[in-house]
Amino acid sequence: MPIIQAVERALLILDLFDERTPELKITEIGARMGLHKSTVHSLVRTLQARGYMEQDADSGKYRLGLRLIEKGQQVLQSMDIRQVAKPSLEQFTQRTGQTTHLVILDGDEGVYIDKVEGELAPIRYSRVGRRVMLHTSSVGKLLSAYQPDAWLDGLLKRYEFVRLTAKSITDAVEFRRELELVRECGYAVDNEENEIGVRCAAVPVFDHRGHTSAAISVSTLRSRVDDRGLENLIAELQQTAAEVSRRLGYNLGDKTHL
Repeated sequence: MPIIQAVERALLILDLFDERTPELKITEIGARMGLHKSTVHSLVRTLQARGYMEQDADSGKYRLGLRLIEKGQQVLQSMDIRQVAKPSLEQFTQRTGQTTHLVILDGDEGVYIDKVEGELAPIRYSRVGRRVMLHTSSVGKLLSAYQPDAWLDGLLKRYEFVRLTAKSITDAVEFRRELELVRECGYAVDNEENEIGVRCAAVPVFDHRGHTSAAISVSTLRSRVDDRGLENLIAELQQTAAEVSRRLGYNLGDKTHL
């Protein structure tokens, strides 16, 4: 399929601008593109007329226009995290045989929005749409750990620490300590705190703003996966989450995470 030269040139002009080069003169654009000033002027004026570029009235320099923000937001809003994450979850489960979940925070609970069942670890308690307690689940701990301090303070004023197993966290002090560990290592573990015989690990998925938009978890049967095996799964799960985060527009250099 032939490339339309004028369109390609216009897109290449937009690509010239970044954080290090927010503004350029017509002559600078021409020099970088290797084009005559009159050609660049026509292309820039066209982009300006459509809102993709704008000119500073004082300096005469050009910069990217607000129309790009509008279009970028439309792209980001059209991304359904389930659709973005699904292929990665399926690939992880196919490689490992373990069950994976995609969970988001809703109020004082986590909600399963996707699940891929693994042959080696059939997990009964989880299903799409089911809610999960924050203090007993790896996804709940993970999502809580990456929230602002004010949110956590408000949560703990009303939260009830229900004991599901003998290993469940039962008070706010212990929960806070657990969340500190999660932030330090970048993942959370449910060590048979939700169901005896089942261990889970969760890692964060970041969106284009660097905020935690979801958690991806792997669920294993303790009888089949030892400590070393779980560590290996966590490392692989982190790679999977990083892939999903990149597809959501996350910059790996961003450290916002809230």
